Amino acid sequence: MRIIALGFFYAALLAVCGGAQAQNKRVVADKIVAKVGDRIILFSDITNTIIDAQRQGAELPPDPQCYFMERELINKALILQAEKDSITVDEEDVEAKIDQQIRSFMQAYGGREQLEEIAGRSIYQIKEDYRKSFKDRELARKMQDKIVGNIKITPIEVKAYFERTSKDSLPFYETELEVGQVVIYPKASRDIESYTAKQLNDIKRQIETGSKRFDQMAKLYSEDPAVKENGGQYNLNRAEKQWDPAFFNTAFKLKEGQISNIVKSKFGLHIIQCVSRSGDDAVVRHILMIPPITEDELNLAKDRLDSARSKLVAGTLTFGEAVAKYSDDEDKFSGGWILSRDNSTLITIDQLDKSLIPVLKNMKPGQYSQPAIFNTEQGKRGVRIIYLRSRSQPHREDIKEDYNKIAQRALEEKKEGVMERWFAERLKNYYIFIDPDYNSCGSLGPWLRASARN
Repeated sequence: MRIIALGFFYAALLAVCGGAQAQNKRVVADKIVAKVGDRIILFSDITNTIIDAQRQGAELPPDPQCYFMERELINKALILQAEKDSITVDEEDVEAKIDQQIRSFMQAYGGREQLEEIAGRSIYQIKEDYRKSFKDRELARKMQDKIVGNIKITPIEVKAYFERTSKDSLPFYETELEVGQVVIYPKASRDIESYTAKQLNDIKRQIETGSKRFDQMAKLYSEDPAVKENGGQYNLNRAEKQWDPAFFNTAFKLKEGQISNIVKSKFGLHIIQCVSRSGDDAVVRHILMIPPITEDELNLAKDRLDSARSKLVAGTLTFGEAVAKYSDDEDKFSGGWILSRDNSTLITIDQLDKSLIPVLKNMKPGQYSQPAIFNTEQGKRGVRIIYLRSRSQPHREDIKEDYNKIAQRALEEKKEGVMERWFAERLKNYYIFIDPDYNSCGSLGPWLRASARN
C-alpha cells in the first residue's frame, strides 16, 4: 500500500472546492463502487473528483481512478477510526471553514447572486451540502494527527535516507537567496493630503447628485489596481482579518447605497459605497486616491535610512533592530525577510519583485544596498535598503546545503511507513468491499485482499 503522508484529503478537498464549478457537468449514472464499514463510495465520488481536478488545472496521476479510489478508502477508514476513538470536531471551526470557502467562491464569481446562479442553489443550501464533507475531513485530519503527529526524525535517519536515495533522482535547485529589506513610506504633507481629500469630496458630490456613477468614477480615478476595472468592488466578510481596520469598520457601518465620508487608511484616502449587505457579508465599492509624496519627503527618508545603513555596516546595529526601529513595511512582522510562496526565507529569483533584480545583481552576501526610492504595485512610493544575507549557486541537492528539505522528505517517508503499518494492522477489523472493476489497480493490493476475504 502506497500512502502519501499528509496528502490523504486531496480528493476530498477537490470535491468540495470544485463543487460549484462542476455543477453543470456532474455524472448522472451512479453506483456503489466501494464500502468501508458503513461508509460508501460512489462511482460519482471518484469521477466528479477527477472532473474537478481537471477543471482546476491539477496534474492528474497516471491512473486517476485507482489513485482517487485509494484516497477515498483511506479517508473513510480514518473517519471510522476517529468515530470509534471518540474524536470530535469543533462545530464552530467547521462553520468558519465553510464560510471561508463560500467567501472565496463569491470573490471568484463576483458576489452572492452570481454564485447562487452558477450553483443553482442558495448559499444556505451550498453550505449544507458541504457541511458533512468538511466535518469528515476534519475527523480524518485529527485521526491522522493522532497516528503520526508526534513522529520525529533524527539526523542519523536523515543521513541514511539521503544515502539510499539514487543520486540521479536528487532534485536540481536554481539559485536561492535570503533577502531582507528596511522600508520607509514617507507621509504626504498636510497641504497635499487636504488637496487630495478635496478631490475625493468633489467626486462624492458628483455621484450623490446623480451626474456620475460610482463604478464609472472608480475606473477613472481610483488608484487601487486590484479592482479598478470592476468599478472598485470588493466582497467582505466580518470574519476576515486582512483588511485595513479603518476601511473595514467603515464599510460595515454603511447602509445599502450609502457613501462614506473620506476614510484614511494605510493605503491612502478612500470613499466607500455599500452595494449590498447580507448578515456578515457585504459588497462594497471604493475609490482610493493616494496623496502624492514630494521629493523633499523622499529625500528625508533617504537620509534617515542612510544613517541606519552606516550603523548596519559598522556593526553597531543589527538587521533585526533596524527593521524594528525604522521599517514601515508589513515584512517587518517576518523580521524584514521577503518570504517565498511556502513562507521560507529562501526564495528563488522568479518569486522576487522585478525591481529588486538589478539591485541584487552585483551584491554579495552580507552587503546592504544604498537607500533607494521605489514604487509598490499599488503605486505607493517608498525608500528602502536591501540586505542580501545569502545566495546559493545552482546545484544538485546536497545534504549540507539542503538538510532541511531532505529532512522533511525523510520525515514524510517515515510517516508513510507508520501509516502503512497502522492500516496493515487494522484492515482486518473493517468490512471492505471494492467493485471488481478496480481489481487491476495495483496500488489497492491490501484493500483488494481485504475485500476478497468478505
